Amino acid sequence: MKILIAGAGKMGSFFTDLLSFEHETAVYDIDPHRLRFLYNTQRLTTLEEIEAFAPELLINAVSLKHTLSTFEALLPHLPEECILSDIASVKTDFKDFYEHCGHRYVSTHPMFGPTFANLGSLSHENAIIISEGDHMGRLFFSDIYQRLGLNISHYTFEEHDQTVAYSLSVPFVSTFVFAAVMQPQAAPGTTFKRHLKIARGVLNEDEGLLREILFNPLTGAQVTQIRDRLTDLIRIIEQRDEAALSEFLAKIRTNIAAQP
Repeated sequence: MKILIAGAGKMGSFFTDLLSFEHETAVYDIDPHRLRFLYNTQRLTTLEEIEAFAPELLINAVSLKHTLSTFEALLPHLPEECILSDIASVKTDFKDFYEHCGHRYVSTHPMFGPTFANLGSLSHENAIIISEGDHMGRLFFSDIYQRLGLNISHYTFEEHDQTVAYSLSVPFVSTFVFAAVMQPQAAPGTTFKRHLKIARGVLNEDEGLLREILFNPLTGAQVTQIRDRLTDLIRIIEQRDEAALSEFLAKIRTNIAAQP
């Protein structure tokens, strides 16, 4: 298959390395410097080169902020039979775009970062494939993710954003709060060190990704729940209410036990 990958960032480079030995690939980026270290693939910087390449599948791997505008810019230069795809972490407005673009499409979300994940062992990582869209496109990405050993879930566009708002925004925001009140310690405890390791990992993520997760329209409701539980805990601490504390701890232990 002839596959065009838009964006030579971390995920674009990852998919290029993954696909270039089994497919004819090309990577398009308006910044030629970002293409310097890619190999075994064509490197494109103009729309005319995209027309000449005539891809059968487009994987849009640019940042979320520019994903839809990149689709709009490339659409006039793609063959009618070209399948569109994205790997965005938030899918707001994507369903409406796809349904009016005139192309078959598939939307997925590999829920790991190639910088920090162990690419040699992804069995503990996850990917989401949107259940709407082209059947053959979904099979293509399902095969890729299965070969990587990823755990695959299938959600609609709406279900995806609800899941991401919960599974990413809650730990991200909790980590931000921890880091925001952090003070230098000569001998931090074991639990502190564990949280610090998590905080360093989260804050090493691309700032664009953090912004995408926080600005997900559904994130606000999750953050409100964190605020409400903190309010409850502050009240318990101020009142030194042992019974309420026991009840609070029992509730959160039940929440943890219910996790798969």
